[in-house]
Amino acid sequence: MEPFADLSGVARIGLGLAAVGRPGYINLGRAADLPADRSVEAMRSRAHALLTDAWTAGVRYFDVARSYGRAEEFLASWLPGRSGALVGSKWGYTYTAGWSVTADVHEVKDHSVATFDHQISETRSLLGNHLGLYQVHSVTPDSPALTDRALHHRLAALDVPVGFSTSGPHQADTIRAALAIEVDGVRLFRSVQSTWNLLETSAGPALTEAHAAGLTVIVKEALANGRLATVNTELPHPPDAVALAAALHQPFSPVVLSGAATSAQLASNLRAAQLLLSPAQLDRLTALAEPPDQYWKTRSGLTWS
Repeated sequence: MEPFADLSGVARIGLGLAAVGRPGYINLGRAADLPADRSVEAMRSRAHALLTDAWTAGVRYFDVARSYGRAEEFLASWLPGRSGALVGSKWGYTYTAGWSVTADVHEVKDHSVATFDHQISETRSLLGNHLGLYQVHSVTPDSPALTDRALHHRLAALDVPVGFSTSGPHQADTIRAALAIEVDGVRLFRSVQSTWNLLETSAGPALTEAHAAGLTVIVKEALANGRLATVNTELPHPPDAVALAAALHQPFSPVVLSGAATSAQLASNLRAAQLLLSPAQLDRLTALAEPPDQYWKTRSGLTWS
């Protein structure tokens, strides 16, 4: 995907608004990261502050989704005057929490053509021409997004590149299935956004294949929803920066998302762009990996707060 081709250094780190587009999320330590006031205005103010800090530091890629509460709205109101910002959004989940931290259900997934049709309209109404990438949100091997030919043709007709994100213990299977999808002899997807971190490395080989096929790779949850923010890496650097740096060193050459909720977290995350890790250090770090089923079971048990 050409817009990312010339990014280097800190610009290879993007900012995702999953943690600050809505009052509740599953990142560990969230109660301390955000004030008790989770009103729309308070969350908009926090999102704008983080976006401005990221922009000043050289970040140019910004990630949102229809299900991230008001993240698209927050980003849209900040974007004017920021020429060169690259925006990726996602469709397929609907936010259902009603701005409540304690909702029983926070989001519902549906990869139907009908959901795509109304969510692309919603995204366009907020982001307009700022939208540079539109992704199917959280594809798994059983998703109809892999087999629905009517949906494939609808996606191929968009005037922006389309991609997909993955989740779950079978990300590699999903990536390889998506790579095979073509419309009129042309590969449909131009990017893939997957969970890769020092605890969950199983998608790595498939992401390398995707990169070799010309797809832009975007890494999400590089801190494992906060689990890696305090892990002992035995290196003289903040553990969050080490975790992001490990992702940046991978052969699939990803754009890595910071999911920071505070300015201090963002500044620490961005230090990853300057860290050089040796092959031996990377081998020691990736030895922290858990079996995928175990990792995703733990993640599914995290509490929204």
